[in-house]
Amino acid sequence: MYIWGGVLALVLLGFAMAVRIIKQYERGVLFRFGRVQRTLEPGFRLIIPVVDVLHRVSLRIVTLPIQSQGIITRDNVSVGVAAVAYFRVIDPVKSVVEIENVSAAIDQIAQTTLRKVVGQHTLDETLSETDRINLDIREVLDVITLAWGVEVTLVELKDIQLPDSMKRAMAKQAEAEREKRAKIINAEGEHLAAAALGEASDVMMAHPLALQLRTLQSLVEIGVDKNTTVVFPAPIMTTIAELNAFIGREAAAGGAVEPG
Repeated sequence: MYIWGGVLALVLLGFAMAVRIIKQYERGVLFRFGRVQRTLEPGFRLIIPVVDVLHRVSLRIVTLPIQSQGIITRDNVSVGVAAVAYFRVIDPVKSVVEIENVSAAIDQIAQTTLRKVVGQHTLDETLSETDRINLDIREVLDVITLAWGVEVTLVELKDIQLPDSMKRAMAKQAEAEREKRAKIINAEGEHLAAAALGEASDVMMAHPLALQLRTLQSLVEIGVDKNTTVVFPAPIMTTIAELNAFIGREAAAGGAVEPG
């Protein structure tokens, strides 16, 4: 009785050691006597205890944060750049046989590639052309990781840290740029105003009463504030011309009366 109980226990133990459950997002790499046999699909699987060894490999996309790296850009500016990479296993056998720890290897090569690629760009390019930099980093990583059975699906620059002195310099640059735009807009406004005044003067030259109406309108606007002093604008050149004509008429009249 005890013998049959021991045999049954050994059978159950062997069955438990032989049973493997592979999840839907996993693949199993089967080794027999140390050699790769095949890749097992998801589901209920049986292996030979002691003889077979099963390595489960996840095919899900893995998020890998790349810690901030101190980088000197092409224009000699020190920046700290952090990123995040997304990768997944596409060949379970290579990911087990070709490399010992896929995540650690990709982390190290991603840090090195990040420093290399960003260091080839200026600060302005790093800040404005992040999409191109992300693509360059991904292409470099894919060349290396495909030999490990891993595909890098996405790389994104997450944070770019600038030194305080550079932040102040960029703030001054932005302020100067806005002042330049303000001066250009002001100059354009003066130009348009001068052109409008020129057209208005042409109209007033053609219609002398328009100047008088404008003068009366100015007096109405001044009178709204109840000012005690009223400055009455007069056409100076016309007044001088009329004064010269008056003096000429008086001189002519005086000369005509004197001989008599």
